[in-house]
Amino acid sequence: MSVRRLAEDQFQPAAFAFSDENAVWAEKTIQKYPAGRQQSAVIPLLMRAQEQDGWVTRPAIEKIADMLDMAYIRVLEVATFYTQFQLHPVGTRAHVQVCGTTPCMLRGSEKLMGVCRSKIHQHPFERNAEGTLSWEEVECLGACVNAPMVMIGKDTYEDLTPERLEEIIDAFAAGNGASVKVGPQIDRHLSSPEGGPTTLLGDVAVSRTWVDKAPTTAPADGAPVPPSEAARPKSTDAETNASLKTPATSPKASAKNAKAAEVQPLSGTAASEPAPKAAPEAAAKPALTDKNRPAGIERPAAPDDLKMISGVGPKIEATLNEIGIFTFSQIAGWKKAEREWVDGFLNFRGRIERDDWVKQAKALAKGGEAEYIKVFGKKPR
Repeated sequence: MSVRRLAEDQFQPAAFAFSDENAVWAEKTIQKYPAGRQQSAVIPLLMRAQEQDGWVTRPAIEKIADMLDMAYIRVLEVATFYTQFQLHPVGTRAHVQVCGTTPCMLRGSEKLMGVCRSKIHQHPFERNAEGTLSWEEVECLGACVNAPMVMIGKDTYEDLTPERLEEIIDAFAAGNGASVKVGPQIDRHLSSPEGGPTTLLGDVAVSRTWVDKAPTTAPADGAPVPPSEAARPKSTDAETNASLKTPATSPKASAKNAKAAEVQPLSGTAASEPAPKAAPEAAAKPALTDKNRPAGIERPAAPDDLKMISGVGPKIEATLNEIGIFTFSQIAGWKKAEREWVDGFLNFRGRIERDDWVKQAKALAKGGEAEYIKVFGKKPR
């Protein structure tokens, strides 16, 4: 994986702020997520910052981190992991992303990169002299049947030749990018065959003959009957019974067959297979009077924010409060039997041990957020 770092300080702006319109959008986006889960909005906010400024700046990362109450390093990790985020200044009029994955490579993407080197800059991510154009090679852009292709902004330009890409780049350089046709650059509709369809060119009604000319007869339940079934000769019950050599009106034969089936079930049939075992019942919820229930206390004037423990959300915190758990020190002192009782009461299936609530609670009880960061190397959620 390539190393991705923020641009040097000389390129970084002094500050970042969303525009009025984007600020309203950002607040609405954050509110889509439940309380305590607002950090899930980090990718949408980073994308909107990039769309506003053209690339993701250090001040933008810090601003978004503050908005979502996240450590700066955590937002930086997201921005540097996903290659969709540009960490350096790009062309103000166009940043050309050339697909270099196998289908496009086989169809000539290397020649398209040659055009970018000659028309924009010899090296990817470097801007032209005017600062209006830049380019890079990317992985699959998702339209392999239309290879080779490039993406500029949110639009794709497909079925390219080097000459056509030169024309597109010239148009963007002149500020006329909006006039360029997006999608396939040849006689093709989306991903349909080049030059138009080549099959099923006759009368569509021919392919529906059995539907249009199907008999109107239908079985008792009203379901339509295909012609192949309608034309099949119908046998009577007597003929069917005769072919089976088992008269339907012979009680004696029926009883004999039933008895034989009961004594000697056929191998491989449902009768020879053991009855399926009943599904085990869900484990009973431990009783509130159980001896292993942790001791509760009266609600203090300033209860601890238990949501700072990873694995505890608003709903779990409310449930813990209902059974008298309000402080970090209570959780820090839970013995194994008490942890197992709470785990069963919350139906967690081992989450308390996996998330190590006791260790988290001990750190928070000892020194709050500072001690938590010292122990775990990150802020509590």
